[in-house]
Amino acid sequence: MNLDSQHILVIIPAYNEEASIGSVIRDVREHVPEADILVVNDGSSDRTESCAREAGAKVLTLPYNVGIGGGMQTGYLYAKQRGYDIAVQMDADGQHPAGELRRLIAGVKEQDLVIGSRFLGAASFRSSAARRVGIVFFSRLVSWVTGERFTDTTSGFRAAGRKVIELYAGYYPTDYPEVESIVYLKRQGCRIAEIPVEMRPRTTGRSSITPLRSAYYMVKVTLSVLMSALRRPLQRTAVTE
Repeated sequence: MNLDSQHILVIIPAYNEEASIGSVIRDVREHVPEADILVVNDGSSDRTESCAREAGAKVLTLPYNVGIGGGMQTGYLYAKQRGYDIAVQMDADGQHPAGELRRLIAGVKEQDLVIGSRFLGAASFRSSAARRVGIVFFSRLVSWVTGERFTDTTSGFRAAGRKVIELYAGYYPTDYPEVESIVYLKRQGCRIAEIPVEMRPRTTGRSSITPLRSAYYMVKVTLSVLMSALRRPLQRTAVTE
């Protein structure tokens, strides 16, 4: 695969991120100027849409908040319909440095999905003890279910090739989807790899995951992963590699 000739889309799901979305878009423009940028404005009530347009991104605005799963599937549907070869997912809050994008994209030469891990190699990321426990738990759960080692299954910093774009356009988990989406791809025979990346603390706003939601997240995602692992692989139409 010649990456120089690839049609690349950076998908940024955003909900009330007016304070950070402009700088995130400019960061991508600086490091990957050849990529198109799509902001999926997930029913924001602030100036996220206008700030994204002013920074030069394409914007799809959803009429109400559907959550990260619905927002990302919208982005993958857009990528599929417009024939993109690579789709990159990154957060709108500034945690994912655009300087790491080329390394993620380069990994798609040999993999169907490349995940940026905060916990591989020399990469280091400080998070709360509770959050770290959740990350370790889900990484071990997915590693056990798939038989393949993963260290950062909750990372939303990912690059997908055409096979994954096709699959995610057809199905993407809805609620807290990052973990289950890995198991779904492994059931479809996809090649997935992690690479070490540096990430930053959130630059603005705050996480919507409260302690109560964390408990709900743990139970729901665990059940979803186990159910996903038990299902038979879905029949697929041919996908051009």
